Amino acid sequence: MPTPDPAQPWAPYDALLLVSFGGPEGPDDVVPFLENVTRGRGIPRERLEQVGEHYFQFGGRSPINDQNREFIAALRDDLSAAGIDVPIYWGNRNWDPYLADTLRQMAADGITRAACFVTSAYSSYSSCRQYRENLADAVADVEGAPQLDKLRHYFNHPGFVESVVDATLAALADLPAAVREGAHLAFVTHSVPETMDEASGPDGGAYTAQHLSVAEEVVERVRQETGRRHQHELVFCSRSGAPHVPWLEPDVNDHLRELHDLGTSAVVMVPIGFVSDHMEVIYDLDTEAMATAEKLGLPATRAATAGIDPRFVAVVRDLLLERAAVERGAEVSRRAVGSMPALWDRCPVGCCANPRGERPALCGS
Repeated sequence: MPTPDPAQPWAPYDALLLVSFGGPEGPDDVVPFLENVTRGRGIPRERLEQVGEHYFQFGGRSPINDQNREFIAALRDDLSAAGIDVPIYWGNRNWDPYLADTLRQMAADGITRAACFVTSAYSSYSSCRQYRENLADAVADVEGAPQLDKLRHYFNHPGFVESVVDATLAALADLPAAVREGAHLAFVTHSVPETMDEASGPDGGAYTAQHLSVAEEVVERVRQETGRRHQHELVFCSRSGAPHVPWLEPDVNDHLRELHDLGTSAVVMVPIGFVSDHMEVIYDLDTEAMATAEKLGLPATRAATAGIDPRFVAVVRDLLLERAAVERGAEVSRRAVGSMPALWDRCPVGCCANPRGERPALCGS
């Protein structure tokens, strides 16, 4: 691998690493994958097999790895069209290709410094710091591992928000005209324990605050397009863990029942917490929540995730060049929309604390 040309706008980086959650690719993978995800939490195998039924309904295969492959292909095309010549690698936290294996390949290829794009847009332990811990574990396990820099959070990057706005408008248009104007927008994300939200970000509450900021921006942009400001709420899916531990609520299914009782004409579920159609989207929303809405007789549609929308794919290029300029000491203009500014390059000390105690984590101050 040749030394990066310092004159190139992506210097000092000589690679891009996509970091994702991972998922099973066949029925035999399901329980071992769930054991990886829940390691150290003492969850019995019987419970994991129950959760695994969600995957077995889709052939024992999570969609996330195929979606990452599609995203990488789209990203290669985007970077190539912009004249950016960096290889793209991919490593998962919980399934093949594992991060450590990918770092070994990168080291063998002579990669010295890589920018990391994480397929999770918000601040919390499970959506940020845990990834940083896994990066630290992988680097510690690989001799000669490249230096890794995590690209900043992008929940309020216009390339992500604009794709959500257009998906919401399309989902509204899919509703019958008679119920469209009064439709409620249910912005859906993954539930986490309340204590995790309280510890998210450097000052607490960042997880919900960031989602609420995005939701408000989407609602306002939809109003600008349609002339209608829709009622809306942030709701949650995929609750797990012990019943006595408080998690963020309301659950999307409970929310649908409440909307029905209030006489709401229709609902659009907008999965702003997910960048592609993860299992939480195709099962929790497309299967379970849609069944709830149908049982209630509540007209419902689901907005598309950002996926391989070209504007979202281009977010990676923008963040790569932004961070490269920062590392070269240049002044940068950081793109962000809504009520919050663009976030930091390196997570502050104590940000999104590990609820089980301190562990080494990369990419922090």
